[in-house]
Amino acid sequence: MNQITGDRADWALSLAGDGRAFSRVFDRDAARLRRHAVGLVPAAAPADADDVVAMTFLEAWRRRDHVRFVDDSLLPWLLVTATNTAHNITRSARRHRAFLDRFPATGPAPDPAEQFSDGGAVAALGRLSLDDQRVLTLCVLEGISEREASAVLGIAPGTVKSRLHRAKARLHQRYTATAEPLGGAL
Repeated sequence: MNQITGDRADWALSLAGDGRAFSRVFDRDAARLRRHAVGLVPAAAPADADDVVAMTFLEAWRRRDHVRFVDDSLLPWLLVTATNTAHNITRSARRHRAFLDRFPATGPAPDPAEQFSDGGAVAALGRLSLDDQRVLTLCVLEGISEREASAVLGIAPGTVKSRLHRAKARLHQRYTATAEPLGGAL
């Protein structure tokens, strides 16, 4: 009686379109392949072992008509393929590191936002009273009308108008007192 069992039987079923049969081969051999791959990839990249397992099964499926069985087991062929795959991954990583090492080492790039300060206007605005800041930010920076600002602030529209006029004058005074002169005439 010549009955095919194990990986060979499941492989034949998977070739006939049975996805569960391929899953059984994977479940039977994946843990063993991963243990094998962990010993082959650098300790700095243990996640590569999972890649080795995945790529080994991909290669098995890609070359499905050429795989070799030993006593109805696909595991020996998978182990050899995993060894070759791990070697290719390690060689590729080594080449990539060598390529990157050819570039000069630089520090982190400066943040462009750090090259500019908020400027004297923001500093001058911060030195105004809270009432002046509120009316300026609402009417000037946010573009809210004096009527809307009066409703938000709970003060009369005429008060907003006069407060805005005085706040602009105080802002101008504080800004020009601390502003740095421009570095040369145009």
